Amino acid sequence: MTAVLSADQKKSLFDRSQFRAELTVTPQPSQAYRKCLEQANTLMNAWFNEGEEIQKLVTGRAWLIDQVLILAWEHLAGKDAADIALVAVGGYGRGELHPQSDIDILILLKNEDAEPHRDTIEQFLTLLWDINLKVGSSVRSVKECAKQGRDDLTIITNMIESRLLSGKSELFDAMHEAISPARMWNSSDYLQAKYNEQRARHQKFNQTMYNLEPNLKSSPGGLRDLHMIGWVARRHFGTNDPRELVNIGFLIEREYQVLVRARDFLWQVRWALHRLAKRPEDRLLFDHQRTLAKEFGYEDIEGGALAVEQFMQKYFRAVMSLGVLNDLLLQHFDVTILDNGTQHTPVMLNERFQVRNEYLDAIDPKIFFNHPPAIMEAFVLMSGNPFIEGMTAETIRALRDARHLIDDDFRKNPEVHKLFLDLMRAPYALTASLRRMTRYGILGRYLPEFGHIIGQMQHDLFHNYTVDAHTLLLIKYLRRFNYKESQEQFPVACSAKKRLPKPELLYIAGLYHDIGKGRGGDHSVLGAEDAQKFALLHGLPAADRSLIEWLVRHHLVMSVTAQRQDLSDPETINNFARFVGDSRRLDYLYCLTVADINATNPTLWNGWRASLLRELFHETRRALHRGLENPIDKAERIHDTQEQAREMLELNQVDTSAVNTFWDGLGDDYFLRHNAPEVAWQTQGILDNANQTPLVLVRESTERRYEGGTAVFIYTPDVPNLFAACTTALGELNLTIHDARIITSTSGFALDTFIVLDAATGEPLGDDPNRIERIQSHIIQRLNSAELPRLDPANYHVPRQLKHFTRPPRIAISNDPVNRRTVVEVKATDRPGLLANLGQVFMEQKVLIHNAKISTLGEKVEDVFFITDRDNNPISASEKVQQLHKALTNRLNSLIAD
Repeated sequence: MTAVLSADQKKSLFDRSQFRAELTVTPQPSQAYRKCLEQANTLMNAWFNEGEEIQKLVTGRAWLIDQVLILAWEHLAGKDAADIALVAVGGYGRGELHPQSDIDILILLKNEDAEPHRDTIEQFLTLLWDINLKVGSSVRSVKECAKQGRDDLTIITNMIESRLLSGKSELFDAMHEAISPARMWNSSDYLQAKYNEQRARHQKFNQTMYNLEPNLKSSPGGLRDLHMIGWVARRHFGTNDPRELVNIGFLIEREYQVLVRARDFLWQVRWALHRLAKRPEDRLLFDHQRTLAKEFGYEDIEGGALAVEQFMQKYFRAVMSLGVLNDLLLQHFDVTILDNGTQHTPVMLNERFQVRNEYLDAIDPKIFFNHPPAIMEAFVLMSGNPFIEGMTAETIRALRDARHLIDDDFRKNPEVHKLFLDLMRAPYALTASLRRMTRYGILGRYLPEFGHIIGQMQHDLFHNYTVDAHTLLLIKYLRRFNYKESQEQFPVACSAKKRLPKPELLYIAGLYHDIGKGRGGDHSVLGAEDAQKFALLHGLPAADRSLIEWLVRHHLVMSVTAQRQDLSDPETINNFARFVGDSRRLDYLYCLTVADINATNPTLWNGWRASLLRELFHETRRALHRGLENPIDKAERIHDTQEQAREMLELNQVDTSAVNTFWDGLGDDYFLRHNAPEVAWQTQGILDNANQTPLVLVRESTERRYEGGTAVFIYTPDVPNLFAACTTALGELNLTIHDARIITSTSGFALDTFIVLDAATGEPLGDDPNRIERIQSHIIQRLNSAELPRLDPANYHVPRQLKHFTRPPRIAISNDPVNRRTVVEVKATDRPGLLANLGQVFMEQKVLIHNAKISTLGEKVEDVFFITDRDNNPISASEKVQQLHKALTNRLNSLIAD
């Protein structure tokens, strides 16, 4: 039973006789109502703080609103309103209200003509708004209820949950008769419509309950899934009390208790969230997660999980429990309602399992106790048969009851090992099976290391999902590389995947790549150790063990190399080729890297990142085919680039002698860091402009490694503030910089190329002549300006989510003796205008920027700058290094503080 307030508690919330007395002495009735509600709200919040049962508060608030509405209605409508009634609908009709919940009411008319009651209705609704109640109202006759209910799933659902507050019960009963299953929306039609509605709702959340900022009402496993069960139960069985589902055998007592505990936890969070937000907020935004974690008593663990991560892990585990029960109950409803209890002839799979009504069914519910490996076998069978929709409710229940049998003996059983490897080789629905194993509590028990990451969130803007949800989504992407429809989006990954001799090794590496998170230390190293133990335990050959361990240990290397190192430098490619060793490993690593990026955050995979990885993949593959003993030669690459560019320029009738003269003033770096089409484009632009400066050229990048971005090329005399001026101008144009190639000719001219994306869309700028002209004129204006504008943080809008991350910046400064450059690595919390501020600091410190790798990962910036002093020497003096370090740190701290 749902706990309810005691008589004394109800009286302290609303004393009807005392309230009537106050109405007689108050000039404005609305004042008395407001005072009553304010006092009641204060009292209920005090009870919440004292730990009162949330069921009492949620149902108690609905009772309080009942008293207020009934009194106001009876006062205004009078006793003669025989043909009009006040009805609670929706969540309020269920008798559940949170502090800021909408109060949905239906004013039910016997006849269609509302005119005789217009004044009464308007006075009543005006009073409710005057006393600050958030009311959603509708006025319908019984006939209109029937018509609109027949046409609209939401309206019929609202009326199914209705309660009579005031008026004749005959009128209320007439409405229910008019919308009964015998007249519209029979149980089967209603369930099917609700199925479709739930699928569409879940799809909006990418079919996962583990989003960065989940919606505790609408996300999978949220309160709306509970409502779904209640609506169907009420339509078919005439009750929405979960206890009744126990009585009819759809739930067992233990499951009912799990459901109630999970629901009550979500109710507690929702009550606190409404109170904190002061509005009907159901999204667990970053704005509120930390505050709620503190309010619920969580504290940061030194060297471990943050308080907010612990709080959110409890939330995610609660919604996972509700998700399992939703699966189980809907399967019951499917058979009982959609199939009308019809039992189709089962299809025997083996002596332990059959397929009944398209669901896997254990022939003997005790099979898991009699033969524990059948726990794993069930999932292997589902992944080998595409026509199986899931498990029967009885099988799910039997499986969950047998979970405790997954112990050390089970984990050491060779039969289980073989079954799990068979699952990794499954032709169908591997991801769906792994998700079910996670939800039903199987995978976390079989792989205890995986159990530690279930529901574990990472409190940042980079990782969109919990670690377990990210891992399973990664495997889903790996599987997608098999499908023809993925060829256009992931052409290289699809080709590489086809060449893999043992795809299951890739899935195992994917399962373990982040499994070490949350334990302290390097998660790649910890995960590699766990993967090695798994491979040994499951009897994999030494070569397979080595590959899995290598992939897990180095799963971040390809992404880091592509985004943070200079791919135009043959030495970068040679070193990476030596690291990878052979084309087989390159294929595995590339597939894992692409899937990892896509499964981390959908916004990360754009044309720019794709092109960087593709360039690294192709160049490394070429180096491996050439042979590690024959590394790529810089002089050869420069010669090839110049010859190809010269041919293009000759076709455009550009004077060869002028080209040669111009090129003589450029160093090797220019030709290493640009491809032939870019060299030809920039050379022709400069010569056609008769060397007039500043020159700004804008177009979609033709260089394969940057083809996902727009190239902004700037040719102008080199001055100390050039980088700062360019980054400031690009920031003012709402462009994000993803790469900067800084070249200075021997004659003192800068040839700088910035790869940019639109800050709002994350996409290249496209062919928009008007916008390109605005960009060119603004940059030229900024370059011709005598001084740079002051970068006032007040001029920049900090996005809502970024405001909640203020990690201290980390600056690392080292020297690269081979290339005679100083390397400055900046790790900081992102803020608008950050790159322009860094540029101005470099200018103030009188250093030159020769190259930059710009990387923004969620709320974190990881930028690398290659600099020298004004004489093109590395910065070696310790006092100068310390001065630069301090200036950068101070500027970044000031940005965060503002």
